[in-house]
Amino acid sequence: MAKYTREDVVKLAKEQDVRFLRLQFTDVMGTIKNVEVPISQLTKVLDNKMMFDGSSIEGFVRIEESDMYLRPDLSTWLVFPWGGEYGKVGRLICDIYDSEGKPFAGDPRNNLKRVLKEMKDLGFTDFNLGPEPEFFLFKLDENGDPTLELNDKGGYFDFAPTDLGENCRREIVLALEDLGFEVEASHHEVAPGQHEIDFKYADAVEACDDIQTFKLVVKTIARKHGLHATFMPKPLFGVNGSGMHFNMSLFNKEGNAFYDEKGEMQLSATAYQFLAGILEHARGYTAICNPTVNSYKRLVPGYEAPVYVAWSGCNRSPLVRVPVARGMSTRLELRSVDPTANPYLAMAVLLKAGLDGIINEKVPPAAVDRNIYSMTEDDRHANGISDLPSTLHNAIKELRKDEVVKAALGKHIYTNFVEAKRIEWGAFRQQVSEWEREQYLELY
Repeated sequence: MAKYTREDVVKLAKEQDVRFLRLQFTDVMGTIKNVEVPISQLTKVLDNKMMFDGSSIEGFVRIEESDMYLRPDLSTWLVFPWGGEYGKVGRLICDIYDSEGKPFAGDPRNNLKRVLKEMKDLGFTDFNLGPEPEFFLFKLDENGDPTLELNDKGGYFDFAPTDLGENCRREIVLALEDLGFEVEASHHEVAPGQHEIDFKYADAVEACDDIQTFKLVVKTIARKHGLHATFMPKPLFGVNGSGMHFNMSLFNKEGNAFYDEKGEMQLSATAYQFLAGILEHARGYTAICNPTVNSYKRLVPGYEAPVYVAWSGCNRSPLVRVPVARGMSTRLELRSVDPTANPYLAMAVLLKAGLDGIINEKVPPAAVDRNIYSMTEDDRHANGISDLPSTLHNAIKELRKDEVVKAALGKHIYTNFVEAKRIEWGAFRQQVSEWEREQYLELY
């Protein structure tokens, strides 16, 4: 992460002829928001005096306490690689503060920093994340609206010309590199029209910032190619959904706290305790990592998405996998997260769950090195393997029972998140789907 000073930002804005500035933040639901100001307001922005109406943002505050301040994180300065007739646009990600100058409890970025402080109080220095976001590309119609027509017929790691999204994906990669991303791989995923771009791990806050920037870049470049990029977990029936695997590692002053050359599988006691916490609270944090009704259409057997709470070092059917890399690259891969998750909230609840395992010296169950999808229900029960919640409604019920996950969100975010999801589930329940008409209209 670049360490820009106030003077650096002023200089760079002038050198790069920036005309407008986007002050970006993320609401409780994970939606990117921004206040755009002309560059003439840069001094006011840098003085932390830029205000906005927080009551207009879902999950923030009531109208009588609406004045909020945007405090820019100067390390997030960048200039978007696409311009327009009105000039270049710069970007700063902001933390939200209330009118009394205190960090706003409803700001997901502030909330993650709060949990990170708890981590540091335990003697750890960093919590790193390497995300693997997937997305679909659909064609736009003549009005510029998304269709369900895929732009290719490619499959996993397919080569052009079958993968017609290759040029779009290449431009996305180049744009990301222009913005300072270190892209490690990009390829076609399993389903037609599905793609994945992996970028280098970073510390928790920076990695979450990168995910939000990534989504914005992908959608912008796709539209230039006459395509719509969607991070919807399961846009099509009968094919794999889109996930966003989280590769997590915890560090202390000595290095990677998950690595122990002499430990079983060369994993440390800390790694096993963190893993135990991740598994124990899996049902509780699923609503955060899979926050939409559609998320649970992906979490079904048969499409490579995890459904069962278990772990392994050698197969990909459990919830958590331990990749083979060791040393500084030792990590745990959580496979349930999907790209609709608010990354700041997902990181907060996962870190809190893992720390709970460390604080209480919890022991994980034995690894499951068989294909769990082929096991019977009795077999899974005998091996202590439980299921993830099957619907958003069930996931919210599990969240309500998990005090550790609730503490990771804080009262403000927890209350507003649950209420929003209760309304979302209620609206979904009232809809009548085409499947229901096909099944029941004539039969009954």
